Parts: sequence; structure tokens; C-alpha cells
Amino acid sequence: MLNIPSIEVKIGIETYASKTSGLGGIIKRSIEDFIVEEILLDGSKASVNPDENRVVLAEHGRYLICVLIKRGLDTLLAAEKIAEALGISPDRIGFAGIKDAEALTAQYISIGGVPAERVSCIRLENIYVKPLGFSDNDISSRDLFGNEFTVTINSIRLKESTVLRKIRRISNELTDFGGAPNFFGHQRFGTIRPLTHIVGKHIIKGDFESAVLTFLTFESPFENPRIRMLRREIKETMDFKKILKKFPEIYIYERLMLAHLSRSPKDFLGALNKLPLNLRKLIVQAYQSFLFNKILSERIKRGIPLNEAQVGDYVLKLDDSGLPINNPIRVELSNISSVNKEIKDGKMAVAIPLIGLKQQLSGGLQGEIEREILEKEDLKQEDFRNPRMIKVNVLGGLRAALMRIMDFSFEISKDRVEPLKNSVKFRFTLHKGGYATILLREFMKPSTDQQLIKSGF
Repeated sequence: MLNIPSIEVKIGIETYASKTSGLGGIIKRSIEDFIVEEILLDGSKASVNPDENRVVLAEHGRYLICVLIKRGLDTLLAAEKIAEALGISPDRIGFAGIKDAEALTAQYISIGGVPAERVSCIRLENIYVKPLGFSDNDISSRDLFGNEFTVTINSIRLKESTVLRKIRRISNELTDFGGAPNFFGHQRFGTIRPLTHIVGKHIIKGDFESAVLTFLTFESPFENPRIRMLRREIKETMDFKKILKKFPEIYIYERLMLAHLSRSPKDFLGALNKLPLNLRKLIVQAYQSFLFNKILSERIKRGIPLNEAQVGDYVLKLDDSGLPINNPIRVELSNISSVNKEIKDGKMAVAIPLIGLKQQLSGGLQGEIEREILEKEDLKQEDFRNPRMIKVNVLGGLRAALMRIMDFSFEISKDRVEPLKNSVKFRFTLHKGGYATILLREFMKPSTDQQLIKSGF
């Protein structure tokens, strides 16, 4: 039986879809080893090569549409830096999706009420913004089809013939499975310091003090030792003003909360509200993601298929591009045959609830799993009212259980840094919401926390 690193178990990922042992290796040895290029519904693709971004847009409009190319930082932080350089609120910058931090990425953004000349003058480290033209509509998740990934796994110790055999075998196993499990990936929670879902649970339970103190004091053995000491000092002294002076400026979010607590030491709700709204949403949604991962893991472990509906399941209709249409169907004895035919034809997909205020649980075996996990988590659906205190609504929804793998290809070569080892360059496209690391873990299969961290997840 394949071993799952405890970091993954803590974020609800408790199993694999494929059974073949992995390649091992390292991703993200350099930024160029992990490239993400965004694809919109109209077919436009943002390229990491600036000269390839030539979209014909209007000369006037409410929003300036740009391509953002960034290296080694997340989309939220990049947007904040751009907003600061322009002297505007980050809320005026729209984007369709948040891209990997430790990667070279290209995506579309919209900037409200700013001329192209001002944006063209921006000079920021590891950030390049290219204006393309104007539109009366901002960029948002409604525009997103998915992302094209080009990922290199380096430092593979296996022989080339073994690498080829394993990739083919795992690919076949995933095909038989119906795709890859649509888990929320490691970066949704933090790999070095996987805590966003823990903070999110405290918020959902209305315990804002624990939410803030977890964010500030949660220690990870993989974090910088100096920062771990500062986190410990917060827990031991609660002297927010003193520790604020010691916290490095790159820890923007910790410093925002510490600054507020320096003035109002008991106002933990106020400290949370100092975080950007997008981050507050992500923290709460991370707990929803954790619950989803737990539920999906349990379904897989119980041997309930993901590419065949059971009575009580929810299913989603898919549009021509394979994306879900928001009109869920509950599977009953009367429609199960027709539903499973639609699933086989690629027109429907089994879906699992994202628990929230308004999303009803599944029925049948799937519903039993969901109720068991909510009971273990000591959670009631009405608890999801509490995030309104930080201006976040958590209504819930549905997410496809499987991730479709499109345009998959790979190329094996000698590792350029370690010539006695091999590398594999994977290319594939995933729909929006799909995580490349979830597919890559099926091929690499790190078995311990140390291997997971070292491999670059």
C-alpha cells in the first residue's frame, strides 16, 4: 500500500487514484521548471513570452486589460504591488484565477480607471505588466477556461526505460479511474505551513481570537527557525508591539494584524478584517476545501467510483468545453441509467458538495460520508454564518469529483544538472480549479513529509 505524507493527510488528501509506485524527483528546482499559462473561454492564452501576447482590444473602455507575467510570488501579492505602484486600491485589479507562487506564470488582469501609459511605466521586481487594450468588462473567474502547464520533474534516479514504463502505467490507471481526483492542492493550504484551513475553521466556529493567534503562532518544522522563534514569542508574551518591530517586512499579512493588535490587543475580529478581502475569502474557503478533500478521499477509500453516479449523488451538466453548468441534478433510481450514460459520454460529472449555508448534503452512500465527516469536525451548517463578521459569505456549492486531463504529453531527457539522473517534461491542460500538483503527485508519489517538501510541492 502506498504511503501518504502526513502533510497531505492533514489537508484531507488521504489516498491515490493510481496504484503504481512513483518516479520520485523534484519539481520547481528553478522557477522555469513550473510554467503556468492562463487560457480564457474565448481561446486567448496568456504567454510567459511577452512578445507573444497580442490581443486586439478596444481603444477605450472602463478597464485596461493587461497580461501579468510574474516569477516566484502569488497573484494576490503581485496585485498589491501593482496597486501600490499605481497608487490605487487592490480592489480595482481584477483577475480570473490565482496562479502558483513558486512558478513562472502568465495571466490576464483588468485595472479600472488607469491609462495604459501609467501601467507601462511600472518597474517591479519579478513582475511584468503588458497593456493590451480596453474593455467595458473586468476580468473575473467567469472568463476562465483553464491553464496550460509545462512542468519539469528533475533528479529522477530511475532508468529511462523504467521512467517510461511507470508513466505509461500510471497514465493508463488514471484513464481507467476517469481522470485524477479533483482534490484541492497543497498551495490551497500552504505546504511549508499548512494552516489556512485551520484558521478558516476557527472563523467558521466564530472563534476569532484562535483564528488570529493560529495565523500568527502556528509553527512548522519546515519554516525559517528565526520566524518560528518569533511565533513562539507571540504565544508566550502576547507583546504584539514588540514583536511587530522584529517581524521581517516580507511577512505582510502578519504585520498587518500585529500592527492592529499593537493598538487594540483584544480586537481579534478587527485584526482579521485588516487582511485583504480576497485573502479572508481564501482562508474561509480553505476549510471548505479541506472538507471536500476529506469527503473525496473517503469515497475513494470505500471504492465508490467517481465516474459512475450512485443513488443520492449530485451530478453536474457539462458545457461543450467540459466546464460545469450550474444546474445540479440529484440522482435517483428513476434517472440513474440516463445519468450514467451522460457521464460516459462526457456530458455530466459526479459532483461533491462544498459545504456551506445553502448547499444541501448528498443522499445515499455519499451523504453518509458527508454527515460522518461533519460530525467528526463538530460542525453544523449554520456555523457558516459566522464568516459574515469578516464580510465573507459562504453559501456552498458543488465541485466535480474528477479532474479532466487534456493535451497530455511528456518528454524524457537527461537531467541537465545531474547527468546521471533523468528529467521528464510534462505538458497538460486542466480546467479552472484544477491543480497541477494533484496530477503530478500521482506520477511522483512522495511518501514522507521530507520527500514532499524536498520535491517542491
